[in-house]
Amino acid sequence: MIRKGSAVWNGSLKEGNGTVSLESGVLKDAQYSFKTRFENGKGTNPEELVGAAHAGCFSMQLSAFLTEDGFTPDKLETTSEITFEDGEITKSHLILDASVPGIDKDKFDKIANKAKENCPLSKLLNAEVTLEYDLK
Repeated sequence: MIRKGSAVWNGSLKEGNGTVSLESGVLKDAQYSFKTRFENGKGTNPEELVGAAHAGCFSMQLSAFLTEDGFTPDKLETTSEITFEDGEITKSHLILDASVPGIDKDKFDKIANKAKENCPLSKLLNAEVTLEYDLK
């Protein structure tokens, strides 16, 4: 399986701008620029896209591992805070709000940390990956 994302950049770093798109068409020609990446400009940036991808990947991996152990989550809501320092992504901090009927905290902790370590995007990132959660 191969999935595609694309970007077009025009101009210099600070004055230029670009767009990013996904093969699926869900994201098409979304604007990004120096201001959206390093200031508070309107548009997206690579780090927030990585954050969304990591949150989605982790949530799916956790659901798979929970299901393998006989638990069906009602809801897994994950946010990934991406830290970008000195020109590199240094950390992805996963924040999870989970509702999983019938599971105890120790079992959930084991499965959640296994998902954190084995999610394909966790493996891809050359960064520290941390996890905090609230289990209901």
